[in-house]
Amino acid sequence: MAATSTRELRRRIRSVQNTSQITKAMQLIAASKMRRAQEMVLSGRPYAEKISEVLADLAAQLKTLDEPGDGPIVPLLEQRPVQKTAMVLITPDRGLCGGLVSNVNRAAGEAIRNTTGPVTIISVGRKGRAFVVRIGGDLKAVFTGIGDRPRLEDTLQISNLVIKEFEDRGVDRVVLAYSKFISTAQQTPTIESLIPVEPAELKPQEAVGYIYEPDAPAVLRRLLPRYVQMNVYHAILEAIASEHSARMVAMQNATDAANELVDELRLELNKARQESITSEILDIVGGVAGVQR
Repeated sequence: MAATSTRELRRRIRSVQNTSQITKAMQLIAASKMRRAQEMVLSGRPYAEKISEVLADLAAQLKTLDEPGDGPIVPLLEQRPVQKTAMVLITPDRGLCGGLVSNVNRAAGEAIRNTTGPVTIISVGRKGRAFVVRIGGDLKAVFTGIGDRPRLEDTLQISNLVIKEFEDRGVDRVVLAYSKFISTAQQTPTIESLIPVEPAELKPQEAVGYIYEPDAPAVLRRLLPRYVQMNVYHAILEAIASEHSARMVAMQNATDAANELVDELRLELNKARQESITSEILDIVGGVAGVQR
């Protein structure tokens, strides 16, 4: 019985050690990808934040140019009653990244439930697609295989789709759902508005005059699509950095847990071997005593 127990324990130890080697390798791969992804998102964040701030200020200055009864001077600024919403749900293509996927999907599900009117989903990543299919959501389009180091050109199809949907009045609002990178150990599910661009609330002393060439509407009609494209691209970079950070931490935890389990199994193996040796010694002693009688 003890021999069988020790054999099973040795088999379990080998199995857990193999798992530990796999998770360790995945941890190292995720760490190398994480550093590159963090550099990309941190270097692009100041530009994305500044362009959002500038365009919000410009949009606030332009509000006085819209005249009732006319169409919107700049379509992406048009505020209209929200009857249908589009959500760009950005998730990883793969799992093994802790609670990242479930956290983003949960936040997206809550946002969908709290939204008045139907919501159509544009999924970026296989995990988001699986979630939308599971809840029976309206899946408009699916984009996968973006890669670990995408360029702006790789995401234009996504941003151009949501711009066209809004300008054609297929939807009245577009939101982004993604995981925002805070640190290696922290990633925050984020739901933020993308279209229409929200004008800033300016104080009277902040309302300064700008000189536009050729004119304000023409400039904003060219800038706002670039703003949407940059925001979609930056959200994808945030999601990629979050994914690799979460995966590295998850694989590190898995490796540590596997090593702890190996130590526990080795302790059990030593106890089983001691019991087996003690039992054999007692059998020998008993046999010798029986012969001496």
